[in-house]
Amino acid sequence: MNPWRDLGGLPREVWVLFAATLVNRAGTMALPFLVLYLTRRLGYPAGRAGLILTVYGVSALVVGPIAGRLSDRFGPLRVMKTSLVLSGLVLLAFPLARGAGIAVATALLAVTSESFRPANLSIISSLVAAERRKAAFALNRLAVNIGMSIGPALGGLLATVSFPTLFRVDGATSIAAGIILALSFRRVTTPEETNGAKPGGAKSDETAEPGKATTFLRRQFGVFADRRLVYFLAALLPLLLVLFQNESVMPLFLVRDLGMTEAGYGLMFTINTAIIILLEVPLNTAIAGWPHRRTLVSGALLFAAGFGALALVNSPAGVAATVVVWTFGEMILLPGSSAYVADIAPPERRGEYMGLFTMSFSLAFAVGPWVGTNVYERHGPRAVWLGTLALGLLSAALLWRVKHGTEAAAGG
Repeated sequence: MNPWRDLGGLPREVWVLFAATLVNRAGTMALPFLVLYLTRRLGYPAGRAGLILTVYGVSALVVGPIAGRLSDRFGPLRVMKTSLVLSGLVLLAFPLARGAGIAVATALLAVTSESFRPANLSIISSLVAAERRKAAFALNRLAVNIGMSIGPALGGLLATVSFPTLFRVDGATSIAAGIILALSFRRVTTPEETNGAKPGGAKSDETAEPGKATTFLRRQFGVFADRRLVYFLAALLPLLLVLFQNESVMPLFLVRDLGMTEAGYGLMFTINTAIIILLEVPLNTAIAGWPHRRTLVSGALLFAAGFGALALVNSPAGVAATVVVWTFGEMILLPGSSAYVADIAPPERRGEYMGLFTMSFSLAFAVGPWVGTNVYERHGPRAVWLGTLALGLLSAALLWRVKHGTEAAAGG
């Protein structure tokens, strides 16, 4: 049985997006190696380097909803091309930044690069019919993971030679991806245009009248009235803090404490993404019948075990084994989390629920690296990894209270 059989028959434009995403992600090097660049090249202490990642996370948190609204107003394709080209230019200039300019460049990188994601999801929704969207999104995720199996590994090799070259290659691939989109198709018909609205035309009813704008804002914040969603996101947050230690404390731990090279750190990303590419689709097909509670708790426990075991390892082989463990946790937990949020969301507000869900990742990225690097700097790596074990177990205990499938959907 071919687990990727549902990818056949997708429109040509979806495969163009696959190619552009693959090129862009295959050049993703700057962010995974930013902590090493700041500490080894510029001499930053670990805590200050973690704070720079927090700048990235906060900027990404802010720009997500804005990019989504710009996609609705000006078209997702235009936002994607602009995002890729501008982020490429920021990356090319990044090695020139010093002092406060590092924080400014990091914020600009987050704003330009993270604008791509909501626009990408929007354009895929516009290109395919509802019954084909699952296959289209699966293809997009496949491009991301194939690219991420290449980029960090190549970045590790470049980092041993020249950090500025790493940023230049990353920037060049972003611009190349933008060129692929620009040359392949110039305009995409959005749902608004299909319904007779002009692109970039009159404002919607939500923004045209102040009274309705107030109602709109109340509706947005009303999502917090759903106690199931608030509880779930609170239960998930400790695990998300654990997840982002792989881009903050882990490179410091591997290079400083275990004596691995930057290339060795990049290889850990390759192991992670290779497993995801080969096994995530068939694994989730096999556990499709699991209730939400079993899926979420199993993923949380594997996360806790994988990261917590780093407190015991002292060799590259040991680190690789822990990566395998938490990768299985990632493959179970992340799709399961999306499915749970989709199940509890009212159909007419599913995008709103998913928006808050994805923003929780940006919040964790804004906080997790800063906390992790400060604990590492003051108490050492063992304290960090035992802390990740505790956080993972806390999430597992909280997620145990999540209701099973239809109960969750009904709010029972």
